[in-house]
Amino acid sequence: MSTHTEQDTPGAVPLLTATGLRKSYGRSEALRGASIELRAGEILAVTGASGSGKSTLLHCLAGIVRPDEGSVSYGQERLDRLSEARLGELRRTDFGVVFQFGQLIPELTALDNVALPLLLAGTSRAAAQARAGEWLERFGVRGHAGLRPGELSGGQSQRVALARALVTGPKAVFADEPTGALDSLAGEQVMTALVHATRETGTAVLLITHDAQVAAYADREVWLRDGAVHAGAAPVTVREAARHEG
Repeated sequence: MSTHTEQDTPGAVPLLTATGLRKSYGRSEALRGASIELRAGEILAVTGASGSGKSTLLHCLAGIVRPDEGSVSYGQERLDRLSEARLGELRRTDFGVVFQFGQLIPELTALDNVALPLLLAGTSRAAAQARAGEWLERFGVRGHAGLRPGELSGGQSQRVALARALVTGPKAVFADEPTGALDSLAGEQVMTALVHATRETGTAVLLITHDAQVAAYADREVWLRDGAVHAGAAPVTVREAARHEG
């Protein structure tokens, strides 16, 4: 369980607010009226057993998929109503996303993977690579800038993926099981680097995890059960089930 209290949360202003989200895939209902709020500058852990809807919730909040019902508000904009072009723009500028296996582009070096979002936004190559190098330095992998993903360890790849997610200066980072494929030491290093970097920049983090030790890095924790959000940490029985399923 997180050691932080509600009063410790650095941001009280809502950054993202989702209300009554429902999402189905065929006959399977992943979200059943889920509501959640991500506050500016906070780290929010979403826990729950496998199949509880955690990743679907993240995808709706990040504008990757649209809910069948409900709303997702970011400032004055409704993400569930925006065009694909505007959603793509937000994911390049305001949102960063990190997946369990990093999803780096295998043909590119670590440096070019991190520089890519800046290049897509129109930054010059020299400026993009310079900034990418600074973020690799922050995550302790500057020495691996010239290596491709296949030449990196799992922990190194995830730190490169985090650098890529943060290089544009986003308001929020969505991290889907960022340590799920790592051993405990590499996972601890990745989470320590993520917390340090986001505290420096004031970036909010929505952290999907089934691991209580990872959730302990968060300011707040909520849990999903049967597609709905519940306040506080998941009960021990749910955490144990999630750990074994994960």
